[in-house]
Amino acid sequence: MKRYILTLLMVSGIIFYASAQKTPPTASEMTAKSVEALEKKIKLNPTQKSIIYNYTLDMCKEQVALSKKQQTGMFNEDDVAKFYRMQNETTKNIRNILKGEQQTQYDQFLEEQLRGGDKKKKKGKHSKDEEEEVVTGISGLKLPPPTQ
Repeated sequence: MKRYILTLLMVSGIIFYASAQKTPPTASEMTAKSVEALEKKIKLNPTQKSIIYNYTLDMCKEQVALSKKQQTGMFNEDDVAKFYRMQNETTKNIRNILKGEQQTQYDQFLEEQLRGGDKKKKKGKHSKDEEEEVVTGISGLKLPPPTQ
């Protein structure tokens, strides 16, 4: 009887754990989220938004395909290099669509995304006057010296 109950609890735990796993977003969901975030930062006209959506959708489709290859273990470094080339080309194409001030705003948007998103959304116990120090370039990648 104890084994039966233990087995039942174990199976129900596995089922609960499996149902709690989140499915990865689709390429169109990632694209929509990315374009919405970009549109909040930069005022885009409908034509720009449509073209940027198409460029971003192609890149997200490639990203999903690469992710699936990584999960199956069937990818190589050439696939990753190909994705980074496509990402750089997409960024260049988007910059060509944007005009004047939009390009500088787009650069700021990209830097913000590389840092991990908008600073305002970060949770923490910082006062409004206190601002986090942002280090760019290679010095931002170096580990701090060990404390004793």
